Amino acid sequence: MSTLTVWKFNNAEGAEKALAKLEGLQKQELIKVLDAAVVTWPQGRSKPKTYQAVSTVGIGALGGAFWGMLFGLIFLVPLFGMIVGAAAGALSGKFTDYGINDDFIKDLRDKVTEGTSALFLLTGEVTLDKVREAFAPDELGELIQSNLSTEQEAKLREDFGAEL
Repeated sequence: MSTLTVWKFNNAEGAEKALAKLEGLQKQELIKVLDAAVVTWPQGRSKPKTYQAVSTVGIGALGGAFWGMLFGLIFLVPLFGMIVGAAAGALSGKFTDYGINDDFIKDLRDKVTEGTSALFLLTGEVTLDKVREAFAPDELGELIQSNLSTEQEAKLREDFGAEL
């Protein structure tokens, strides 16, 4: 079973720093990061920068299409050149299948603002106590969403061709 989590950080660098630390923990086999995407929103920028942080060639990767549609829906910012906008209503309905509903979208829009960042993670096995120990309390960020049901995971796999 995979877990989809979204972590919000109170500065524009927090998500990238957390991802770098998780990469080290993955080498120690304390966490398996299947896919990740980062949103950074530096002060003075009119919109956030978004990118997929893990190569899509790995097993379990959701791919640019998933992240592009999700970020386009949340921030109205295309990722990988995807055009989103008029299709937002249709996309919103589609993401409900994965447990990503209007409340989740609104929560992210309200919390991930200029001067903050967010880390979107799809993880497999995690040694939670060791991963938690590796982060200082001020580095953890705020957990916004967690967990996919078995049905939602299967739907993601079916729709995006991911081997989760």
